[in-house]
Amino acid sequence: MTVSRGVIGGGIGTIILVVAALYFGIDPTVILQQMPSGGPPTVTTQQHQKPGADPLADFVSVVLADTEDTWKDLFRRNGKTYQEPKLVLFSGAAQSACGFADAAVGPFYCPEDHKVYIDLRFYQDLKERFKAPGDFAQAYVIAHEIGHHVQNLLGTTEQVRAAQRSASRVEANRLSVRMELQADCFAGIWAYHANRSRSILEEGDLEEALRAASAIGDDRIQRQSRGVVVPDSFTHGSSDQRVSWFKRGFETGDPGQCNTFKQSSL
Repeated sequence: MTVSRGVIGGGIGTIILVVAALYFGIDPTVILQQMPSGGPPTVTTQQHQKPGADPLADFVSVVLADTEDTWKDLFRRNGKTYQEPKLVLFSGAAQSACGFADAAVGPFYCPEDHKVYIDLRFYQDLKERFKAPGDFAQAYVIAHEIGHHVQNLLGTTEQVRAAQRSASRVEANRLSVRMELQADCFAGIWAYHANRSRSILEEGDLEEALRAASAIGDDRIQRQSRGVVVPDSFTHGSSDQRVSWFKRGFETGDPGQCNTFKQSSL
């Protein structure tokens, strides 16, 4: 993948595998409520670093800027204005408008403050524990979180939250799955348009993204961590579903094809 844009710095750390199923969560407040009582963990945020201070932080900033180019154009075509999200790179823990989150939550988007939070240590786990290395796999993670930002701007996030409040746990989980798969599709939309406009893809990049999507499917994570798969507890979708919806976005480039909520079968 070839990109070159401005930078924002960030910290380096590590996350734990046992809560890997939680990562990519659009609303971390449920997880945050389960954190131990007592004083909040130390928060370390490093922003506005000089270019080159941290190559991985530079890369995240570059990808974020590229997603902005894509979504600004797509919103403009539909008579809308894209509001840029903010990026917070943190080490260990972060305070968001959604509450406190430690590194175990993984990358997340907080709809309350329109910010994407990333502990850069997650990428080491993506490579070593999930066996999904590569810069485009890393880019997919960011594009997915930006997909949640797009959902927030379109009003989808609040609609889903409202429906979940009156739904059973199983139905709430199913709505969450549809939300996550749509964000995967939006990540594919970004890849399609970024490559068409700016030729960012190199040989093997698409395979990296698909490998990452497959690696963090609920079924695969549950099988690895529990030894058993419980579909009713899925919140993000199976490996096959995540790959399928990313590919749909990448192959069509049409956000209208990402309406997971109108699909009888995912």
